[in-house]
Amino acid sequence: MQTLQRNFKIKKWLYPVSFLYGLGVRIRNKCFDWGILKQKEYPIPIICVGNITVGGTGKTPHTEFLISLLKDQYNVAVLSRGYKRKTKGYRLAVDKFDAETIGDEPYQIKSKYPEVTVAVDENRCRGIENLLKLNSPKIDVILLDDAYQHRHVKAGLNILLIDMNRPICEDKLLPAGLLREPASGKHRANIVVVTKCSDEIKPIDFNITTKQLALYPFQKLYFSNFKYGELYPVFKDAELEKEPKISLSSLHTFNQVLLLSGIANPIPLINKIKEYNTALESLHYKDHHDFTKEDIKEIEKRFEKLTGDNKIIITTEKDATRLVGNRYLKEDIKKYIYCLPIEVNILQQMEESFIQNILDYVRENKRDS
Repeated sequence: MQTLQRNFKIKKWLYPVSFLYGLGVRIRNKCFDWGILKQKEYPIPIICVGNITVGGTGKTPHTEFLISLLKDQYNVAVLSRGYKRKTKGYRLAVDKFDAETIGDEPYQIKSKYPEVTVAVDENRCRGIENLLKLNSPKIDVILLDDAYQHRHVKAGLNILLIDMNRPICEDKLLPAGLLREPASGKHRANIVVVTKCSDEIKPIDFNITTKQLALYPFQKLYFSNFKYGELYPVFKDAELEKEPKISLSSLHTFNQVLLLSGIANPIPLINKIKEYNTALESLHYKDHHDFTKEDIKEIEKRFEKLTGDNKIIITTEKDATRLVGNRYLKEDIKKYIYCLPIEVNILQQMEESFIQNILDYVRENKRDS
Protein backbone atom coordinates (compact mmCIF):
# COMPACT_ATOMS: atom_id res chain seq x y z
CA MET A 1 0.00 0.00 0.00
CA GLN A 2 1.05 3.59 -0.62
CA THR A 3 2.38 5.48 2.40
CA LEU A 4 0.08 8.49 2.53
CA GLN A 5 0.66 11.75 4.35
CA ARG A 6 -2.83 11.76 5.85
CA ASN A 7 -1.90 13.88 8.83
CA PHE A 8 -4.81 16.33 8.62
CA LYS A 9 -7.09 16.89 11.58
CA ILE A 10 -10.81 17.45 11.71
CA LYS A 11 -11.96 20.13 14.19
CA LYS A 12 -15.06 18.40 15.46
CA TRP A 13 -16.02 21.24 17.79
CA LEU A 14 -16.62 23.37 14.69
CA TYR A 15 -19.21 21.01 13.17
CA PRO A 16 -22.12 23.41 13.94
CA VAL A 17 -20.39 26.21 12.04
CA SER A 18 -19.58 23.83 9.18
CA PHE A 19 -23.26 22.86 9.02
CA LEU A 20 -24.30 26.49 8.59
CA TYR A 21 -21.54 27.11 6.05
CA GLY A 22 -22.55 23.98 4.13
CA LEU A 23 -26.19 25.04 4.12
CA GLY A 24 -25.26 28.33 2.47
CA VAL A 25 -23.02 26.61 -0.12
CA ARG A 26 -25.70 24.04 -0.98
CA ILE A 27 -28.33 26.76 -1.47
CA ARG A 28 -25.95 28.71 -3.72
CA ASN A 29 -25.17 25.63 -5.84
CA LYS A 30 -28.86 24.79 -6.18
CA CYS A 31 -29.57 28.34 -7.34
CA PHE A 32 -27.05 27.82 -10.15
CA ASP A 33 -28.43 24.35 -10.93
CA TRP A 34 -32.00 25.70 -11.13
CA GLY A 35 -31.03 28.77 -13.16
CA ILE A 36 -31.91 31.29 -10.45
CA LEU A 37 -28.28 32.44 -10.47
CA LYS A 38 -27.16 32.87 -14.06
CA GLN A 39 -24.11 31.39 -15.75
CA LYS A 40 -22.45 32.93 -18.79
CA GLU A 41 -21.17 30.93 -21.73
CA TYR A 42 -18.57 32.25 -24.14
CA PRO A 43 -17.76 31.36 -27.78
CA ILE A 44 -14.29 30.11 -26.96
CA PRO A 45 -12.84 26.98 -25.31
CA ILE A 46 -12.63 27.63 -21.56
CA ILE A 47 -10.89 25.10 -19.33
CA CYS A 48 -11.30 25.48 -15.59
CA VAL A 49 -8.64 23.99 -13.29
CA GLY A 50 -9.66 23.96 -9.65
CA ASN A 51 -10.38 22.05 -6.49
CA ILE A 52 -12.89 21.86 -3.66
CA THR A 53 -10.23 21.75 -0.95
CA VAL A 54 -8.49 24.77 0.52
CA GLY A 55 -4.74 24.46 0.06
CA GLY A 56 -2.37 23.06 -2.52
CA THR A 57 -3.55 20.32 -4.85
CA GLY A 58 -1.14 21.28 -7.64
CA LYS A 59 -3.27 23.73 -9.63
CA THR A 60 -0.37 25.78 -11.00
CA PRO A 61 1.74 22.80 -12.20
CA HIS A 62 -1.32 21.28 -13.88
CA THR A 63 -2.15 24.63 -15.49
CA GLU A 64 1.43 24.80 -16.74
CA PHE A 65 1.04 21.26 -18.12
CA LEU A 66 -1.94 22.48 -20.17
CA ILE A 67 -0.01 25.55 -21.33
CA SER A 68 2.86 23.39 -22.57
CA LEU A 69 0.37 21.18 -24.37
CA LEU A 70 -1.53 23.98 -26.12
CA LYS A 71 0.81 26.94 -26.60
CA ASP A 72 2.42 25.77 -29.86
CA GLN A 73 -0.93 25.35 -31.61
CA TYR A 74 -3.10 28.01 -29.99
CA ASN A 75 -2.93 31.50 -28.49
CA VAL A 76 -3.42 30.61 -24.83
CA ALA A 77 -4.59 32.97 -22.09
CA VAL A 78 -4.50 32.22 -18.36
CA LEU A 79 -6.99 34.06 -16.15
CA SER A 80 -6.56 34.03 -12.37
CA ARG A 81 -7.93 36.12 -9.54
CA GLY A 82 -4.36 36.95 -8.54
CA TYR A 83 -4.58 35.80 -4.93
CA LYS A 84 -2.87 38.17 -2.46
CA ARG A 85 -1.96 40.75 -5.09
CA LYS A 86 -1.99 44.38 -4.01
CA THR A 87 -4.14 45.56 -6.91
CA LYS A 88 -7.82 45.29 -7.80
CA GLY A 89 -9.79 44.71 -10.95
CA TYR A 90 -8.56 43.57 -14.35
CA ARG A 91 -4.80 43.53 -14.90
CA LEU A 92 -2.99 42.26 -17.96
CA ALA A 93 0.61 41.13 -17.41
CA VAL A 94 2.45 43.40 -19.83
CA ASP A 95 5.65 45.44 -19.54
CA LYS A 96 6.30 45.98 -15.82
CA PHE A 97 4.62 43.37 -13.66
CA ASP A 98 5.55 41.56 -10.47
CA ALA A 99 4.04 39.30 -7.82
CA GLU A 100 2.58 42.31 -6.00
CA THR A 101 0.61 43.54 -9.00
CA ILE A 102 -0.66 40.22 -10.42
CA GLY A 103 -0.03 37.63 -7.67
CA ASP A 104 2.73 35.05 -7.23
CA GLU A 105 1.29 32.22 -9.31
CA PRO A 106 0.34 34.35 -12.36
CA TYR A 107 3.80 35.94 -12.12
CA GLN A 108 5.38 32.48 -12.10
CA ILE A 109 3.38 31.43 -15.18
CA LYS A 110 4.16 34.61 -17.13
CA SER A 111 7.86 34.38 -16.26
CA LYS A 112 8.05 30.77 -17.51
CA TYR A 113 5.83 31.29 -20.55
CA PRO A 114 6.28 34.90 -21.75
CA GLU A 115 4.52 34.11 -25.03
CA VAL A 116 1.29 33.28 -23.15
CA THR A 117 -1.24 35.96 -22.23
CA VAL A 118 -1.73 36.19 -18.46
CA ALA A 119 -4.42 38.30 -16.81
CA VAL A 120 -5.95 38.61 -13.36
CA ASP A 121 -9.41 39.67 -12.28
CA GLU A 122 -11.48 38.69 -9.26
CA ASN A 123 -14.53 39.00 -11.56
CA ARG A 124 -13.96 36.12 -13.96
CA CYS A 125 -16.72 37.16 -16.38
CA ARG A 126 -15.21 40.64 -16.73
CA GLY A 127 -11.77 39.12 -17.12
CA ILE A 128 -12.91 36.80 -19.92
CA GLU A 129 -14.72 39.63 -21.71
CA ASN A 130 -11.58 41.77 -21.62
CA LEU A 131 -9.49 38.90 -22.99
CA LEU A 132 -11.95 38.38 -25.83
CA LYS A 133 -11.41 42.02 -26.88
CA LEU A 134 -7.72 41.44 -27.50
CA ASN A 135 -6.63 41.32 -31.14
CA SER A 136 -2.89 40.95 -30.72
CA PRO A 137 -2.94 38.11 -30.09
CA LYS A 138 -6.49 36.97 -30.63
CA ILE A 139 -7.07 34.45 -27.87
CA ASP A 140 -7.96 30.88 -28.90
CA VAL A 141 -8.38 29.21 -25.50
CA ILE A 142 -8.67 30.44 -21.90
CA LEU A 143 -7.43 28.54 -18.85
CA LEU A 144 -9.21 29.52 -15.64
CA ASP A 145 -6.91 28.98 -12.67
CA ASP A 146 -8.65 28.10 -9.38
CA ALA A 147 -12.17 28.83 -10.59
CA TYR A 148 -14.14 25.68 -9.78
CA GLN A 149 -16.44 27.60 -7.40
CA HIS A 150 -16.79 30.61 -9.73
CA ARG A 151 -19.95 29.29 -11.30
CA HIS A 152 -21.00 32.55 -12.95
CA VAL A 153 -18.74 31.32 -15.77
CA LYS A 154 -19.90 28.12 -17.46
CA ALA A 155 -16.60 26.55 -18.47
CA GLY A 156 -16.68 24.06 -21.30
CA LEU A 157 -14.28 21.70 -19.55
CA ASN A 158 -13.95 21.43 -15.77
CA ILE A 159 -10.84 19.73 -14.37
CA LEU A 160 -11.06 18.95 -10.66
CA LEU A 161 -7.87 18.22 -8.71
CA ILE A 162 -7.96 16.10 -5.55
CA ASP A 163 -4.97 15.55 -3.27
CA MET A 164 -4.33 11.81 -2.84
CA ASN A 165 -3.20 12.53 0.72
CA ARG A 166 -6.38 14.40 1.66
CA PRO A 167 -9.31 12.50 0.12
CA ILE A 168 -12.45 14.61 -0.11
CA CYS A 169 -14.56 11.69 1.10
CA GLU A 170 -12.66 11.77 4.41
CA ASP A 171 -12.65 15.56 4.78
CA LYS A 172 -15.24 17.96 6.20
CA LEU A 173 -16.57 21.35 5.25
CA LEU A 174 -14.90 24.53 6.45
CA PRO A 175 -14.05 25.42 9.14
CA ALA A 176 -14.02 21.91 10.68
CA GLY A 177 -12.18 20.58 7.64
CA LEU A 178 -10.86 22.09 4.43
CA LEU A 179 -13.69 21.51 1.96
CA ARG A 180 -14.93 24.63 0.19
CA GLU A 181 -18.10 22.80 -0.77
CA PRO A 182 -19.59 19.33 -0.22
CA ALA A 183 -17.75 16.42 -1.81
CA SER A 184 -20.76 15.94 -4.13
CA GLY A 185 -19.44 18.98 -6.02
CA LYS A 186 -17.05 16.56 -7.72
CA HIS A 187 -19.85 15.59 -10.09
CA ARG A 188 -19.61 18.94 -11.92
CA ALA A 189 -16.18 17.93 -13.21
CA ASN A 190 -15.57 16.47 -16.65
CA ILE A 191 -12.11 15.30 -15.64
CA VAL A 192 -10.91 14.41 -12.14
CA VAL A 193 -7.18 14.18 -11.43
CA VAL A 194 -5.97 12.66 -8.17
CA THR A 195 -2.69 14.47 -7.56
CA LYS A 196 0.46 14.06 -5.47
CA CYS A 197 0.51 10.27 -5.71
CA SER A 198 3.56 8.46 -4.38
CA ASP A 199 6.09 6.92 -6.74
CA GLU A 200 5.39 3.62 -4.97
CA ILE A 201 1.62 3.69 -5.47
CA LYS A 202 0.18 0.20 -6.05
CA PRO A 203 -2.70 -0.94 -8.28
CA ILE A 204 -4.82 -1.55 -5.18
CA ASP A 205 -4.48 2.14 -4.26
CA PHE A 206 -5.82 3.15 -7.66
CA ASN A 207 -8.74 0.77 -7.23
CA ILE A 208 -9.59 1.93 -3.70
CA THR A 209 -9.53 5.60 -4.68
CA THR A 210 -11.60 4.95 -7.80
CA LYS A 211 -14.23 3.16 -5.75
CA GLN A 212 -14.30 5.87 -3.07
CA LEU A 213 -14.82 8.65 -5.59
CA ALA A 214 -17.68 6.82 -7.31
CA LEU A 215 -17.66 9.08 -10.35
CA TYR A 216 -20.30 9.10 -13.05
CA PRO A 217 -19.61 7.14 -16.26
CA PHE A 218 -19.10 10.34 -18.29
CA GLN A 219 -16.33 11.54 -15.97
CA LYS A 220 -12.70 10.74 -16.75
CA LEU A 221 -10.36 9.84 -13.86
CA TYR A 222 -6.58 10.21 -13.90
CA PHE A 223 -3.78 10.03 -11.35
CA SER A 224 -0.70 12.23 -11.31
CA ASN A 225 2.45 13.04 -9.38
CA PHE A 226 5.34 15.45 -9.75
CA LYS A 227 8.62 15.15 -11.59
CA TYR A 228 11.41 17.31 -10.22
CA GLY A 229 13.74 19.10 -12.59
CA GLU A 230 17.22 20.52 -12.17
CA LEU A 231 17.78 23.26 -9.61
CA TYR A 232 18.50 26.65 -11.13
CA PRO A 233 19.58 29.97 -9.53
CA VAL A 234 16.76 32.32 -8.57
CA PHE A 235 19.00 35.35 -9.15
CA LYS A 236 20.63 35.06 -12.56
CA ASP A 237 24.17 36.23 -13.25
CA ALA A 238 24.07 38.57 -16.25
CA GLU A 239 27.67 37.68 -17.12
CA LEU A 240 26.92 33.98 -17.53
CA GLU A 241 25.55 32.70 -20.83
CA LYS A 242 23.92 29.66 -19.24
CA GLU A 243 22.41 29.12 -15.81
CA PRO A 244 24.56 26.86 -13.60
CA LYS A 245 22.04 24.11 -12.87
CA ILE A 246 22.32 21.48 -10.14
CA SER A 247 20.83 18.00 -10.38
CA LEU A 248 19.05 16.47 -7.41
CA SER A 249 21.45 13.54 -7.54
CA SER A 250 24.37 15.88 -6.77
CA LEU A 251 22.78 17.36 -3.65
CA HIS A 252 24.73 14.88 -1.53
CA THR A 253 27.86 16.93 -2.24
CA PHE A 254 26.54 19.82 -0.12
CA ASN A 255 27.35 19.94 3.60
CA GLN A 256 23.85 21.18 4.46
CA VAL A 257 20.66 22.29 2.75
CA LEU A 258 18.14 24.89 3.89
CA LEU A 259 14.68 24.40 2.39
CA LEU A 260 12.69 27.64 2.30
CA SER A 261 8.99 27.23 1.50
CA GLY A 262 5.70 29.06 1.73
CA ILE A 263 3.34 26.43 0.34
CA ALA A 264 0.33 24.59 1.74
CA ASN A 265 2.06 21.25 2.32
CA PRO A 266 5.88 21.07 2.27
CA ILE A 267 6.10 17.43 3.44
CA PRO A 268 6.41 15.81 -0.04
CA LEU A 269 9.12 18.32 -0.96
CA ILE A 270 10.99 17.72 2.30
CA ASN A 271 10.86 13.96 1.75
CA LYS A 272 12.09 14.30 -1.84
CA ILE A 273 15.14 16.39 -0.87
CA LYS A 274 15.96 14.04 2.02
CA GLU A 275 16.34 11.25 -0.53
CA TYR A 276 19.48 13.04 -1.73
CA ASN A 277 20.70 14.92 1.36
CA THR A 278 19.61 14.13 4.90
CA ALA A 279 21.44 17.16 6.33
CA LEU A 280 18.32 19.22 5.69
CA GLU A 281 17.01 22.19 7.64
CA SER A 282 13.49 23.38 6.82
CA LEU A 283 12.06 26.85 7.25
CA HIS A 284 8.36 26.87 6.42
CA TYR A 285 5.88 29.72 6.20
CA LYS A 286 2.17 29.78 5.41
CA ASP A 287 0.95 29.48 1.83
CA HIS A 288 1.46 32.62 -0.35
CA HIS A 289 3.54 34.20 2.42
CA ASP A 290 5.02 37.65 1.80
CA PHE A 291 8.56 37.70 3.17
CA THR A 292 8.99 40.61 5.58
CA LYS A 293 12.21 42.25 6.75
CA GLU A 294 12.08 40.09 9.89
CA ASP A 295 11.55 36.94 7.81
CA ILE A 296 14.61 37.72 5.69
CA LYS A 297 16.68 38.23 8.83
CA GLU A 298 15.49 34.85 10.11
CA ILE A 299 16.37 33.18 6.79
CA GLU A 300 19.86 34.71 6.76
CA LYS A 301 20.42 33.75 10.40
CA ARG A 302 19.41 30.13 9.79
CA PHE A 303 21.62 29.97 6.71
CA GLU A 304 24.63 31.32 8.59
CA LYS A 305 24.21 28.58 11.22
CA LEU A 306 24.53 25.82 8.63
CA THR A 307 27.82 23.99 8.93
CA GLY A 308 30.44 23.77 6.20
CA ASP A 309 31.38 26.06 3.34
CA ASN A 310 29.40 24.19 0.69
CA LYS A 311 25.74 24.91 1.47
CA ILE A 312 22.64 25.87 -0.46
CA ILE A 313 19.14 27.32 -0.05
CA ILE A 314 16.40 25.55 -2.00
CA THR A 315 13.01 27.12 -2.57
CA THR A 316 9.93 26.57 -4.74
CA GLU A 317 9.09 28.38 -7.96
CA LYS A 318 6.17 30.10 -6.24
CA ASP A 319 8.33 31.32 -3.37
CA ALA A 320 11.01 32.46 -5.80
CA THR A 321 8.55 34.96 -7.33
CA ARG A 322 8.31 36.70 -3.95
CA LEU A 323 12.05 36.61 -3.30
CA VAL A 324 13.10 38.11 -6.65
CA GLY A 325 11.72 41.55 -5.85
CA ASN A 326 12.37 41.47 -2.11
CA ARG A 327 14.31 44.59 -1.17
CA TYR A 328 15.51 43.21 2.17
CA LEU A 329 17.48 40.29 0.77
CA LYS A 330 21.24 40.90 0.87
CA GLU A 331 23.36 40.45 -2.24
CA ASP A 332 25.85 38.06 -0.62
CA ILE A 333 23.17 35.43 0.05
CA LYS A 334 21.39 35.59 -3.32
CA LYS A 335 23.97 33.40 -5.07
CA TYR A 336 23.11 30.50 -2.72
CA ILE A 337 19.37 30.49 -3.48
CA TYR A 338 18.23 27.87 -6.00
CA CYS A 339 14.76 26.96 -7.22
CA LEU A 340 13.42 23.43 -7.67
CA PRO A 341 10.99 23.22 -10.63
CA ILE A 342 8.27 20.60 -10.83
CA GLU A 343 6.33 19.10 -13.71
CA VAL A 344 3.21 16.97 -13.81
CA ASN A 345 3.46 13.29 -14.61
CA ILE A 346 0.23 11.43 -15.54
CA LEU A 347 0.37 7.89 -14.19
CA GLN A 348 -0.87 4.47 -15.39
CA GLN A 349 0.38 5.20 -18.92
CA MET A 350 -2.66 7.46 -19.35
CA GLU A 351 -0.91 10.65 -20.43
CA GLU A 352 -1.82 10.24 -24.10
CA SER A 353 -5.47 9.72 -23.16
CA PHE A 354 -5.44 12.85 -20.98
CA ILE A 355 -3.78 14.91 -23.71
CA GLN A 356 -6.23 13.68 -26.33
CA ASN A 357 -9.21 14.65 -24.16
CA ILE A 358 -7.88 18.21 -23.90
CA LEU A 359 -7.01 18.55 -27.58
CA ASP A 360 -10.35 17.11 -28.71
CA TYR A 361 -12.26 19.58 -26.56
CA VAL A 362 -10.29 22.61 -27.80
CA ARG A 363 -10.49 21.56 -31.44
CA GLU A 364 -14.21 20.86 -31.34
CA ASN A 365 -15.03 24.13 -29.59
CA LYS A 366 -12.53 26.50 -31.17
CA ARG A 367 -13.44 30.13 -31.48
CA ASP A 368 -15.69 31.18 -34.43
CA SER A 369 -16.23 27.53 -35.37
